[in-house]
Amino acid sequence: MTLMAMLGAVQLGAAAACVVVLIPVVMAGWHLSRNRMLLFSGILFITLAVCVHLTPCFPSVSDFVTSVSSVVVFDHRSSCINLVNDISWEVKPRPSVSLHRFNATRNVSLYDKRWDWSKSPKLNACDFQKLSKSDASELLNGSWVVVAGDSQARFFALSLLKLILGPQAQRMESVRSDLFKRHSDYSIFIDEIGLTLDFLWEPYVMNLTNSIMGFKAKRSYPDVMVMGAGLWHLLHLTNASDYDFVLRVLKSSVVSLLGANGPLPVKSPHLFWLGMPMLINGMLNTQEKREKMSDAMWHAYDRALGDTRLLRQTGGPLVLLDIQSLTWNCGPRCTSDGMHYDAVIYDAAVQIMLNALLVESHQSL
Repeated sequence: MTLMAMLGAVQLGAAAACVVVLIPVVMAGWHLSRNRMLLFSGILFITLAVCVHLTPCFPSVSDFVTSVSSVVVFDHRSSCINLVNDISWEVKPRPSVSLHRFNATRNVSLYDKRWDWSKSPKLNACDFQKLSKSDASELLNGSWVVVAGDSQARFFALSLLKLILGPQAQRMESVRSDLFKRHSDYSIFIDEIGLTLDFLWEPYVMNLTNSIMGFKAKRSYPDVMVMGAGLWHLLHLTNASDYDFVLRVLKSSVVSLLGANGPLPVKSPHLFWLGMPMLINGMLNTQEKREKMSDAMWHAYDRALGDTRLLRQTGGPLVLLDIQSLTWNCGPRCTSDGMHYDAVIYDAAVQIMLNALLVESHQSL
């Protein structure tokens, strides 16, 4: 007799024992008891007792219950992570801003841009929300955050600091000046909440890989890392196959980092991929950009990212901050050069990251 047959026989015997024990009890109680409620309570008690004692005899049932409970929790988290980029935009002209004033100041937008998560039962169940300065500070309290990449990452870091420090804070003026020094790194410590933020100028994917390997070698890991690169590769190398290759190398290094991090007495870092924006070719400000950063080449790079399975929705380790979707839906009214977008895009990306952190850490505000 095989092991499966033996288990089947044990389970069948246990079920038969339940019938043999319970049916006489029910029949006897029905005829002998005058209190039907007492009879029902007794039957329920006996049934529960028998089931509790016999459940270990049904490994398939125990495994099923355990697996179902874990799948429900996992599916909820996964579905919310997959939905966190589902943003709707409302972009309307500002009637109070004249074209003359816009041209004179160059810092007053002609459009009012508002965004929120789309409305659906699934999204409502995730309870996404725009975090305030105090909420974000509480969530990131005592954290080490690394933002690495090209100019998109620099804008993202600026939006995150603006949320933490406040848009009107005097400190933001010096932050903006120091952060946007050409092709340079930047570091800041916000002692009010013990937050360290490092921006790493790493415009190529291989730069990101080197940083990941450096964290592994030092056995020192940020709590949150947001990374993204592709625009420089697209402009200066213009080779989708090579981009595919370096992304696969990056994925391997990230998987290695997470594997090495497992037995350490620290939590794995939260890792995010800052996607490339939609490029509006006719708005790009040089002929070289318009030729090399064509729609066809951009889509080839986008396919390479999907083929490498670097992102969580394709089975990879990094949660996507979908700048592509944000910029596509906000449209040409949200950019002046077809590549770099208004601050509201990166403000939304910061909120997406913070909500993803809440989902991953099972927290709520």
